[in-house]
Amino acid sequence: MPDNELIEKQTVLLVDDAPENLALMSSLLKDSYKVKMANNGNRALKLALTGNPPDIILLDITMPVMDGYETCRQLKANPATRDIPVIFLTARTQVEDEMHGFELGAVDYITKPISPSIVMARVQTHLQLKRVRDYFKDKNAFLEEEVARRTKEIAAIQEVTILAMSSLAETRDNETGNHIRRTQLYVKILAEKLRLHPRFRHYLDDDKTIELLFKSAPLHDIGKVGIPDHILLKPGRLTEEEFAIMKTHTTLGRNAINAAEKRLGVALPFLVIAKEIAYSHQEKWNGTGYPEGMAGDDIPISGRLMAIADVYDALISKRIYKEAMSHEKAMQIIIEGKGSHFDPDMVDAFVEIAGEFRAIAERYADARNGFI
Repeated sequence: MPDNELIEKQTVLLVDDAPENLALMSSLLKDSYKVKMANNGNRALKLALTGNPPDIILLDITMPVMDGYETCRQLKANPATRDIPVIFLTARTQVEDEMHGFELGAVDYITKPISPSIVMARVQTHLQLKRVRDYFKDKNAFLEEEVARRTKEIAAIQEVTILAMSSLAETRDNETGNHIRRTQLYVKILAEKLRLHPRFRHYLDDDKTIELLFKSAPLHDIGKVGIPDHILLKPGRLTEEEFAIMKTHTTLGRNAINAAEKRLGVALPFLVIAKEIAYSHQEKWNGTGYPEGMAGDDIPISGRLMAIADVYDALISKRIYKEAMSHEKAMQIIIEGKGSHFDPDMVDAFVEIAGEFRAIAERYADARNGFI
């Protein structure tokens, strides 16, 4: 069987109010194509929207009620029919008529009386072009769907990896996954509050940056994996020597993420922010923090956001060496740290949304905290 007989016939919709014209065109095309016919624009629109739409439309212009121009305009305005090629088949021979047809989106313009060979050649050409367009359209749709699926998979893998890594630190520090969730959400709502602030809008310029902050926040204490148990889990006050070792968790965290990045062989945006947060979240606005003693705007914005989130959560959480504080007491301490420990503008924003911090703390409270 020849190849062309294996391919299902394409459908041509003929639209003309003159029965003799429909009969003539149908007899010309029926051996090569499936032919549908409509004697007015309204009928043509209904047929074009059926479950088996035509592959091409041959459209007369001069028709009662709805002329060919309006029919074409409506076809091109509807997403379901706008990609169907339209050829005007008309007795109008003026250049202006032809130009108007093309302006409305027609792919060709054939004047009557017709030449059968010309009609067949042009119909065949435009149907071949449509097949090519449909092929690439389907390919592009498949590729877009595949890219979206792979992107979703990669994002899920990233999140699982982050949570797995951060859980190691949380487990060793005798904390819970709720601490991860709370600090993530604190950072996110504080960033959203500051996104239009003149000092921060250049950084918090879109949802993508805030989402990266949200994803990266759980890795802020990943370096605690490298702190010995007798220091990390000590119930009493640390000695100067022990505290010096504890402070290295910031550098250890950054280095661990650096090592992971090198193994991947690519710099990922969320890891860049994760390194900033891990390394700088213990810095203080007045320069008395660690590991570098950075001050003011030299501290990355991500680290400054994390500082407020981490300190607030530490204050309201019960630890091996302390009891949990109330929201009001934690809030008071954050306010007292304005301009010394914390960025002043960030503290002001925190005060405005302190109720949201409390709501997060209550929703994801640890049973042992007794949060109030």
